[in-house]
Amino acid sequence: MADAFLTITALEKSYGAHKVLKGIDLSVNRHEVVCLIGASGSGKSTLLRCVNALERIDSGVIALDGDPVSGIGVDVNRLRRKVGMVFQSFNLFPHLSVIENVMLAPVKVNGLSRDEARERALKLLDRIGLTERADYMPDQLSGGQQQRVAIIRCMAMDPQVLLLDEVTSALDPELVGEVLDILKDLAQSGMTMLLATHEMRFARDVATTVAFLHEGQLIEKGPPGQIFDSPQMEETRKFLRRALFVPA
Repeated sequence: MADAFLTITALEKSYGAHKVLKGIDLSVNRHEVVCLIGASGSGKSTLLRCVNALERIDSGVIALDGDPVSGIGVDVNRLRRKVGMVFQSFNLFPHLSVIENVMLAPVKVNGLSRDEARERALKLLDRIGLTERADYMPDQLSGGQQQRVAIIRCMAMDPQVLLLDEVTSALDPELVGEVLDILKDLAQSGMTMLLATHEMRFARDVATTVAFLHEGQLIEKGPPGQIFDSPQMEETRKFLRRALFVPA
């Protein structure tokens, strides 16, 4: 695809004798939101970790804007300036305040002055309605607030692609909505995103493309309407019946 920004080609990944990813081909265009769906253990998280070089791939190619970002010799630090990742667990530094968490990487990695980083951090905190908690410590926030801070901490690095790995799975149900609202806002602002999610309604409403993984293979992908309303593969239909509680 000519305008594909992130491309994954023939990606293979194994842990010992267990093959986790089996020939994955996937592309993400600029400003596109691609949702990875599938049962736990289907390879969604491993795929995201491979894109961010947290896992070494066995074969295949991952490229960003035409440049390979996988394999020997890749500048991992340069990659991670372009590709941000948010995890299931919030991973905030417990000894730093909220605003210090958001400021840290722009100062240490991007070389911003503390004043510049603080100004950017305050704008981002305002965007998620947490300006008044800038000086709180992470353990003084709810889980939903911590995850929102984790997302904008990532955005403070001005990534070109945002990877999100089941970012609502560790939250109490009543806190999920506030995190999904932030992701919807990012999607509407044109952020390029690749995310693994169990939130089927979110995937239907926000994704431009939904990709279904099953036992390490990308079984089916397409627009949300196609995947949710008329899936072509039986494995997809079975998964959606379970995920959406639709009677067989």
